[in-house]
Amino acid sequence: MKALVYLGPGKIAWETVPTPEILHPTDALVKITKTTICGTDLHILKGDVPAVGSGRILGHEGVGIIEEVGSAVRGFKKSDHVLISCITSCGRCGYCKRQMYAHCEDGGWILGHLIDGTQAEYVRIPHADNSLYPIAAGKDEEALVMLSDIFPTGFEIGVLSGAVKPGDVVAIIGAGPIGMAALLTAKLYSPGKIIMVDTDHFRLDTARKFGATDVVNSADGDAVKAILAQTKDGVDVAIEAVGIPQTFNICQRIVRPGGHIANIGVHGKGVELELQKLWIQNITLTTGLVNTNTTPMLLKTVESKQLMPEALITHHFKLDQILRAYEVFGNAASENALKVIISNA
Repeated sequence: MKALVYLGPGKIAWETVPTPEILHPTDALVKITKTTICGTDLHILKGDVPAVGSGRILGHEGVGIIEEVGSAVRGFKKSDHVLISCITSCGRCGYCKRQMYAHCEDGGWILGHLIDGTQAEYVRIPHADNSLYPIAAGKDEEALVMLSDIFPTGFEIGVLSGAVKPGDVVAIIGAGPIGMAALLTAKLYSPGKIIMVDTDHFRLDTARKFGATDVVNSADGDAVKAILAQTKDGVDVAIEAVGIPQTFNICQRIVRPGGHIANIGVHGKGVELELQKLWIQNITLTTGLVNTNTTPMLLKTVESKQLMPEALITHHFKLDQILRAYEVFGNAASENALKVIISNA
């Protein structure tokens, strides 16, 4: 089969590789129909995730059709259409029993990380019964690709960990796909104000269309000063959605006493925690890797049209155009890109 292969920092290639096979009775082999590229994939390319070795097939998002199932798989059969979770979960270990699927003792985030991923014609999914979701006939499968990762991540690690509640002032630092997912799911909790911060005019304009009440272009001046000027003494919830020191610094300088900093971003290097200022402010700081325990609920909100994740899709490519897709996604500002859909058809 053909697949997108990581060859070390800054190097990827579209190569012919062996088609995966069922290795365990709980596995499923899935033919990919739609996949996408995540900001985490770009972090891998920069060398920020050293556990990813040369030769790894990237990707942890997608939908597809089951080609084969192992003998122990009970919930799925050949030809079923499925949503692939970015998190693999056995459903039996201590972490899974606590719904901390990200830390499953035989899973977690392994697709495109520790095992081969979804940016390929076929992918092997371990623990299929707990790591796949059925897709009913006629559903918008492009929209559902957004539920593999970015919507559960923005919702769980941004909105829920940040304890967004009605009337809150929320600032989201970073208007990329994860930031937009946090914006769209934060609206479910009726915050009083949502301030979106970015350096890209296109993304800020899009954020307004998606429901941001205010936007701040951090390239135009002092973002901290601009945000504090719009609030009494800071924001209730500051969501970091980039993963660099500059954006984390904005969060810790705008959060009000008793507020929350919810870090979503993947950090490739350390940040300086201003604990000498924050210790007295009774803030809560959370980090996390998505558990995807909210995916069933998010599926229902999409079915009811309360969430329309397809709004994030800006570009379409064929699977054999994936190198071009990486160019576009990696140069999102100049390409006016949010999420790309890559189709294997």
